[in-house]
Amino acid sequence: MNSIIDLKEIAALEKNVRYISHMVKQRGREILNHYPITPPQFVALQWLLDTGDLTIGELSKNMYLAFSTTTDLVDRMEKNELIERVRDPKDRRVVRIHLLPKGKEIIDEVIQKRQEYLQEVLKSYSEEEVDKLKTSMNQLFEEMREHEKQHSNK
Repeated sequence: MNSIIDLKEIAALEKNVRYISHMVKQRGREILNHYPITPPQFVALQWLLDTGDLTIGELSKNMYLAFSTTTDLVDRMEKNELIERVRDPKDRRVVRIHLLPKGKEIIDEVIQKRQEYLQEVLKSYSEEEVDKLKTSMNQLFEEMREHEKQHSNK
């Protein structure tokens, strides 16, 4: 379904998404202050949890970071026993980054606190309003993901 949306509406939506993103990021950083990891390390741990073991190159690409920056990030996480480097059994030349229990535990705790924050923010919403919001957010996410796929193949 192609619809023409007023540019003022688009501007208002973009502004809201930007502000919401900033607020969630700020709350996430406040929560992370109680843990021995940085925000980029948290993002890396999330990628590993969501996708499984990755090479440093794959992690770099997913995080839009330089290979050398990702290597430094991985070095620090390995030193803190959040991840480990593991040789790929199919190709010993390939080294994958594997999430360790301590890293997963931190992710679980931080995500739980972020969800509690969102629950607090949404406490005045009805169940129907939350469901509509979730549906709209899922639809927006899927459209954006599809858009990214189409543009990354060009």
